[in-house]
Amino acid sequence: MREVLGDHVEQKGSLVTPDSLRFDFSHFQKVTDEEIRQVEHIVNAKIRANIPLKEYRNIPIEEAKELGAIALFGEKYGDRVRVIQFGSSIEFCGGTHVAATGNLGMMKIVSESSVAAGVRRIEAYTGARVEEMLDAFQDTMRDLKALFNNAPDLSGAIRKYIEENAGLKKQVEDFMKEKEAQLKEKLLQNIQEVNGTKVIKFCAAMIPADTVKNIAFQLRGEITENLFFVAGTVFEGKPMLTVMLSDNLVAGGLKAGNLVKEAAKLIQGGGGGQPHFATAGGKNPDGLNAALDKVLERAGL
Repeated sequence: MREVLGDHVEQKGSLVTPDSLRFDFSHFQKVTDEEIRQVEHIVNAKIRANIPLKEYRNIPIEEAKELGAIALFGEKYGDRVRVIQFGSSIEFCGGTHVAATGNLGMMKIVSESSVAAGVRRIEAYTGARVEEMLDAFQDTMRDLKALFNNAPDLSGAIRKYIEENAGLKKQVEDFMKEKEAQLKEKLLQNIQEVNGTKVIKFCAAMIPADTVKNIAFQLRGEITENLFFVAGTVFEGKPMLTVMLSDNLVAGGLKAGNLVKEAAKLIQGGGGGQPHFATAGGKNPDGLNAALDKVLERAGL
């Protein structure tokens, strides 16, 4: 880590298991992907070198310091210590170690994160677990290639798919906006005036909730007084009631939330919202027409 990130790096914690490790260290910023790769290359080169363990047991601490041993965690040590050496790496340590670095097989860093201010953490796999991870990666890549007809340039094929998908999504959005505008104009042409209130009522299938909401707010912007909008729609098998009121109707005592609350029972659902706008979802599409009539009845229309 020091070779890549600098001499300021100090160990702040660790966990070692037979096939994985966690290493906490001081560093002031996120370790980049390139830096992680450099660390992996250095470590794996030392693993391939099969550097043997050299152990100094119960030696005077001054002798250990002369060897260049690094003290960890700022801990206090006794007069006599144990020192572990793998090549140029020399440390005070009382733990268990492999007889030679080659026994580790391979090391692969799988995550890098922050655990505290100025402290980073890497987690890694070693040995057979790296092999298992690579097998899983190969299986995933094989499945991905099959999805894209075994394209030789997989990343290029995925990028092309994303671009095409974005283009199709834009076409669908434009189409929906066009249909939304057409439906709004049709509703405006079929306004019914009841006791001075402009009632817009419709019931239809295959209309998303967002489309109904957009139309309701557009109508509210165009019809600023005496607007009473009520819609019953079904999308993906789920019924929905939508009510939109102009401000003067709200001021007169009507509340959209109260209107949909009672009517929602007829579609086996519930809902609510603001005084001027409310929705209710349910489970029974067959009850939509009755629910629309209930809304109008409660509004005195």
